[in-house]
Amino acid sequence: MILLYNTGLLFFRLGVRLAGLFNTKATSFVTGRKKIFENLQSSFVQHKGRLVWVHCASLGEFEQGRPVIELMKKKYPDVKILLTFFSPSGFEVRKNYSHADYVYYLPWDTASNAEKFVSITNPTVAIFVKYEFWYHYSTTLKAKNIPLLSISTIFRPQQLFFKRFGGFYRSILKNYDYFFVQNETSMQLLRSVGIVNCAIAGDTRFDRVFTVVKDGEDIPVAENFKAGQKTIVVGSCWREDFEVLLPMINEGKVKFIIAPHEISEKFLQGIERSVRVKTIRYSAAKGQNLEDYQVLIIDNVGMLSRLYRYGEFAFIGGAFGKGLHNILEAACYGVPIFFGDRNYEKFQEALDLIRRGGAFEISDAADFKEKFEMLNTPESFLLACNVTHSYVIENLGATEKIMTYCRKFLK
Repeated sequence: MILLYNTGLLFFRLGVRLAGLFNTKATSFVTGRKKIFENLQSSFVQHKGRLVWVHCASLGEFEQGRPVIELMKKKYPDVKILLTFFSPSGFEVRKNYSHADYVYYLPWDTASNAEKFVSITNPTVAIFVKYEFWYHYSTTLKAKNIPLLSISTIFRPQQLFFKRFGGFYRSILKNYDYFFVQNETSMQLLRSVGIVNCAIAGDTRFDRVFTVVKDGEDIPVAENFKAGQKTIVVGSCWREDFEVLLPMINEGKVKFIIAPHEISEKFLQGIERSVRVKTIRYSAAKGQNLEDYQVLIIDNVGMLSRLYRYGEFAFIGGAFGKGLHNILEAACYGVPIFFGDRNYEKFQEALDLIRRGGAFEISDAADFKEKFEMLNTPESFLLACNVTHSYVIENLGATEKIMTYCRKFLK
């Protein structure tokens, strides 16, 4: 199986190199790893003291590792942080992240690369986020008695670890010292294959998002636009989401704040042409009497997490396409949440909130209107608000649980 694993990884590397001829992301995959060991040697030649290695696949996993990094820096300011990414979409965005002392791509998972990487960096403890399970890196860390943790992890029955023929993949799991999983199902799956060094800690994103929401500044334009009227905030809106929302927007009974997933002039103009009620862009709102408008279009980035406070309801985009976007920011404000019904099953928080009655999957415009009107009664509305708020509060604290475990290595 090791031969098959190595061969599969080799073909993957060749595929990335070939794709690099046509795709900029694939090019970054290749060029970002050139001379990586020379650069590591140069960075670590004078390094002394404790080092925590945090590895994330991409940007989403970084958001789960970030609370741990920042709390670690707060509690142990002399500890150095090595942050690695597998994907360019994580590395290129966070290569200058201020709380990390070193930021690198993860070299490909070969026996020689793992040996070199671990020997050069010599981490005190390694933390891999969510789905990162690499055979050679985990084996090398175990051989050198370097603790390896998996955090914010989710397991599902269909994964190879839990198949009858999955012995090789289970051997990777056995290289980990401890698993901080997100839910009961994940813990039971680990125990079903004889792994008991695990605990339910939850998702560290709750801690990060809650802090961002709590510390967020007001947005006067949004407040003036709302003017005490019932408002739906639409986050990360795609064209498919907008088409479902359009009939209710044009009824003019509820105000909408729409934050597109991508700020393109074509999409912004498409919204303006389709909507029959008065719309205004955020960039043009200064000095206007915003109470007269029904739709505020956000034509910038960076304020979505603060916008949800101005809505009684939230609609989160993406689920009609590649996948649901972040719903935790909206949940932190304790509002009912809507999203498409096609691609949300991989998001634990979406499943949990649907089951509890705080979130609602929508199939089309008629379904949206029906479920919105159902929630538009005081009793139903307050019940859904309580569900989302309580869900967030119950899931805080994962970061502190992980930190408590790590203290014995960092003293």
